[in-house]
Amino acid sequence: MHGESVEVSEVFTAIQGESSWAGYPCFFVRLAGCNLRCGYCDTPQARGRGRTARIAELAAQWRESRAALAEITGGEPLLQPGFPALAAALRDAGPRPVLVETNGSQDLARIPEGVMAIVDVKCPGSGAGGSFAAGNLGRLRPADEVKFVIADRADYEWARAFSAAHELARRCRAVLFSPAAGSGLAPAELAAWIVEDGLPVRLQVQLHRLIGMR
Repeated sequence: MHGESVEVSEVFTAIQGESSWAGYPCFFVRLAGCNLRCGYCDTPQARGRGRTARIAELAAQWRESRAALAEITGGEPLLQPGFPALAAALRDAGPRPVLVETNGSQDLARIPEGVMAIVDVKCPGSGAGGSFAAGNLGRLRPADEVKFVIADRADYEWARAFSAAHELARRCRAVLFSPAAGSGLAPAELAAWIVEDGLPVRLQVQLHRLIGMR
């Protein structure tokens, strides 16, 4: 039954590499399947089918984990019918933070209270521009974060305008600007743009790549 199991690509523990939670040991549940095909995707294996895993067993693994936080990622985790039950089970397994990373195309109302969302807004350079569900702007909560992966100056200007128009810095915990891997945009160049414009955003680099972890 959907409330009892999910389709998993992999389960592992590593250093959280993105968001304001970067640097913490994290228990990851990567769900299988995705509705987008971003040009910079670093987990294409998660687009396909995975293995069936019981939610109770995943929650037990999280309880036994020594990691500081848990994250449900993908693929696109909100596509799975069993996602809300999994998120609630991890949340209820203990007092540690639980995050979900989503590509922004799915209804954030499916995320249970007490689970923090890291929400992508796809820039035009991703190849998936226009996929963000506009209704999600009104569903952002104070503990949520919004992320833009930026490939070039055009993406930066688009993300800058979107963030300002929708007052994202006021709506949520953090707005994250990250250079797209393989795009040629150096973190220092993106940092210089942010400083020059005085944006209320946080520069993000993929910490897990820098230290050689997945």
